[in-house]
Amino acid sequence: MPAGFPDFRLGSVLATSFTATLTERRGDPVERIPTPQRLVDWLAVSGLAVDSCTPAQLELARELREAIHAAATATATQAALPASAVQIINDRSVEGRAAAVLTAEGKRQWQLSPAASVEDALSVVAADAVSIISGERDGRMALCASPTCQAAFFDTSQSRTRRWCDMNTCGNRQKKARFNANQRKKASSAE
Repeated sequence: MPAGFPDFRLGSVLATSFTATLTERRGDPVERIPTPQRLVDWLAVSGLAVDSCTPAQLELARELREAIHAAATATATQAALPASAVQIINDRSVEGRAAAVLTAEGKRQWQLSPAASVEDALSVVAADAVSIISGERDGRMALCASPTCQAAFFDTSQSRTRRWCDMNTCGNRQKKARFNANQRKKASSAE
């Protein structure tokens, strides 16, 4: 990974992993796909390899990312889906050429053609968003409890009560802040 770029936060759900390419949305936002090449990198590690990306395609990707985040947030808060977000997700979903294939292990996997474009890869991300936002898959949309994050994530835990988008970042940060606050409280009461 090139120096100076933050690592990707990859989860088990493609669409919400894609929305996590912009983190700390309520704090100091961290853009994880600042250049067309970084989008190519993210798509590759997500199993959607493409050869190149233009600045215009990067903008399409960011537009899709924000539409998915808006629709996922609405779903998590049980609000109406924003019509503009639905339109963007649907437009990206139908414009690509990708096929669902069955792996030897019996899993579904998306396959792009050898001459795949960014639009083809984005159609897969959009289709994944449709499946989780529509309730087609087992789980629920939730928002990270971190006040600076508020990322939308797809909770597939058994109890469906997960609080953090990522326990290794937001969850640990919140636990550490709570621990430090308790330590300060103990220190001041001991004085």
